Formats: sequence, C-alpha cells, structure tokens
Amino acid sequence: MPDNPVKIGPYQCGAGHPLLFIAGPCVIESEQLILEVGKRLADLAATHQLQLVFKSSFDKANRTSVDSYRGPGLEAGLEILAKVKAATGLPVLTDVHEPHQAEPAAQVCEILQVPAFLARQTDLVHAVAAATGKAGGTVNVKKPQFMAPEDMAHVVQKCEHYGNRRVLLTERGTTFGYGRLINDMRAIPTMQGLGTPVIFDATHSVQLPGGHKTGGQREMVSFLAQAAVACGCDGIFFETHPNPNQALSDGPNMIPLAELPALIRKLLRLRAALVAPDDA
Repeated sequence: MPDNPVKIGPYQCGAGHPLLFIAGPCVIESEQLILEVGKRLADLAATHQLQLVFKSSFDKANRTSVDSYRGPGLEAGLEILAKVKAATGLPVLTDVHEPHQAEPAAQVCEILQVPAFLARQTDLVHAVAAATGKAGGTVNVKKPQFMAPEDMAHVVQKCEHYGNRRVLLTERGTTFGYGRLINDMRAIPTMQGLGTPVIFDATHSVQLPGGHKTGGQREMVSFLAQAAVACGCDGIFFETHPNPNQALSDGPNMIPLAELPALIRKLLRLRAALVAPDDA
C-alpha cells in the first residue's frame, strides 16, 4: 500500500492533516520573477501556517505552438529552483517529461510531477519513482484527461514497484468533446480509495484547450477549488503569477498573486467547517 499520510519535508499530506497547497508560476520565466514569487508565497505560508510547496517548471514540453516559450531548460532551471528553496525554506515541485531528467531533478526537488499526458509512460514513471524513492522525495502523478480515476491504481502500483510508496494523485479535469475539460468530483474519493492523498489542480482544470494557444476561465478557479475542498481533497494546486496577462505560459488560467491570499483564507475556513466537531 502507498504511504498515507505522505511526508513532504516538514509537512504531512493526507487524511487527518491540514491542506497541502502547491503554488507558483507555470514556467520559470526568470530568476528574479521566481525568487519574488517564492518569497511572497513563503510569507503567506508563515502568516497562515500553511503547508505550502513552491512549484514551477524548467521546461514546458507540451506547448501548443512551436513558437511558445518553454523555459530555461533542466540545468539552469534546477539552479533557480535550488535558489528558491534556499531563500524561502519551502519544499519545491517541478515536472519532468523525460526519464533522464528525473535523477538530477530529484536531487533538488522534494516532489517530482508526472504530467497528465505522460502518466501512462512506464519508463517515465519508473525513472521518477526510482529517483524520488532514492532521494527520499515524493511522486505527484496527474490523472490524464482521458483516464477514469479508478484506473490510476495501475500508476500507483508502478510507483510502488519501482521504489516509491510516497505518491500523490492529482485531479485536473477530463476531456469533454473538443476544447473543454470538466471535473467529476467523484474522482477525489475514488482516487483516495486507492490509498493515496489526492490533490485538486484548480487552475489547469479551467483550461480551454485548442486553437493557436490554450485559453482558460480564470474566474472559475475559486468555484472549483471550493468544490474540491468540500469533497475532501487533501490539497490544492494553483498556478499563480504577479501579472498573469503578461505570463509566458498558461496566463489565462493563473491566479493573480495578489488575489491568492483571500482565496486561500476562504478555503481554510471551508476546510475548518468540514472538520469541526459535530454539534448535533
């Protein structure tokens, strides 16, 4: 069986523990931006005593257009993420797209993420599970848009087989026709039934895929995040940026950094109401 709760640095994610928040810009645009966002998120975590993991990608290998910005690459990106960790004390998450990226990324990041489109790629799951298992880290696997939640059992079994029982699963929407994602909140308890904590990706769930570049409905993030917390998720994943309209990747989905504290406070109040003793 996978670990539950999952230990991530100083945090515990899972049943009976506080929400885990994963937040940061979609892609590393510059060292200055990443350090600025990291420090503001660290201040937010300290103020509200949050379990917060910083997230950003060194390479976005699944961009819609050949002209889209992808990031600084593995070596430069990991150097920047290491600086964020040193400056903020926050655990760090990044995603990997190729097996050879797993081992160096696991030396820097507490969580390695398998992107949704790649969750069925056994070689990648193998590399990520083995590297994080050896380094004492965690695997976060995003449920593909084309998979039923119960079928993620096979991914969990692969992670365990290849050396890591510290597994998170993330719900990020299901393809409905063309250019739309929907969220079936039954996926949260279904995947929790596999023995893992479940994270809800509130920003990628509002993507509008297709066209020259992926769009999104940023105004729907709060509603979906509240629904997921009400359904008992173990954590929330947000991409955030000081100015999403100027972001180089996934701007339409990201929450303005200045708006994130109010949303997190709302989610904390909802979570507290759900776990309060029954007065009846």
